[in-house]
Amino acid sequence: MENLLSKVSIRVNSKVFLKDPESSELGRKIIVGSIDMIDELGFESFTFRKLGLQIKSPEASVYRYFESKHKLLLYLTSWYWGWMEYRLVFSLANIHSPEDRLTRAINLMTEEVKQDSSFAHINEVKLHRIVISESSKVYLTKEVDQENKEGAFTTIKQLVERISDIVLEINPNYKYPHMLVSTMIEGAHYQRFFSQHLPRLTDVVKGEDSVTEFYKDMILKAIKC
Repeated sequence: MENLLSKVSIRVNSKVFLKDPESSELGRKIIVGSIDMIDELGFESFTFRKLGLQIKSPEASVYRYFESKHKLLLYLTSWYWGWMEYRLVFSLANIHSPEDRLTRAINLMTEEVKQDSSFAHINEVKLHRIVISESSKVYLTKEVDQENKEGAFTTIKQLVERISDIVLEINPNYKYPHMLVSTMIEGAHYQRFFSQHLPRLTDVVKGEDSVTEFYKDMILKAIKC
């Protein structure tokens, strides 16, 4: 199994980048450096000039891989959702009960992220923080419709579709599976952020992961036949 996982690669739509960063050492440095800097500085303060200085490469070299920092953020979030789908597929393998699969899916989508040794050059913990605080900037733009046509959001849509299918296995008559799943994913991000920075907007219960328990309670009750 470890040999199999070591060969797994996360595919990102080629429309997002000019040159695949996974194809070279410099490209991987760009990804590693951008995750570190965006996590530390925030997306607004992040620039390709600062990134170039950090990775000791000309700013122009970054533009050979990404035409803008928006496209770089789109790449990072797309990679994250591809990674989450990969984790979901392995987590649900050989689990026959749809209720058990849905519970596992909720746990995976709402729990704190841990480092994944299968992708040594990606810090998934930092990337998770970036997705929580910055990912809405990827689609709340004037270009969202065109980028959607080009397939830029395929990974997150596939993930929502997989979990929605499980919801419909449990209750084929439930009318809002996609809305329910996307609300869980986005809402869990907000609740994680609130618990760290605006705790009066959420509920922290000692001795449990309140975010995960809340969404299990909400979703299982919502789809109850």
